[in-house]
Amino acid sequence: MYAVIQTGGKQYRVSVGDKLKVESLEAEAGSTIELDNVLMVADGEDVQVGSPLLETKVTAKVTGHGRGEKILVYKMKRRKNYRRTQGHRQNFTEVEVLSIGDKS
Repeated sequence: MYAVIQTGGKQYRVSVGDKLKVESLEAEAGSTIELDNVLMVADGEDVQVGSPLLETKVTAKVTGHGRGEKILVYKMKRRKNYRRTQGHRQNFTEVEVLSIGDKS
């Protein structure tokens, strides 16, 4: 059984027990959250697709917060002596999926 959820402007395919890093959420580490933007739920041959959302919820546990790897943003204009380097680290929240809908 799996579901397709939407959070932080991205879509994720999740199953029970999956750990994933999503965009930063306002939740304490160790707390339980409900992700209610469920786009699709599939259980074998039974597939439910929302238009655009389903009434089902995905329950997940927040395991922690962190920051991703640093990426470098480099700008340059040739022959103009213009060079700029900037680093960026994106915040994330790590969650573990506990149940999809009323099934676990």
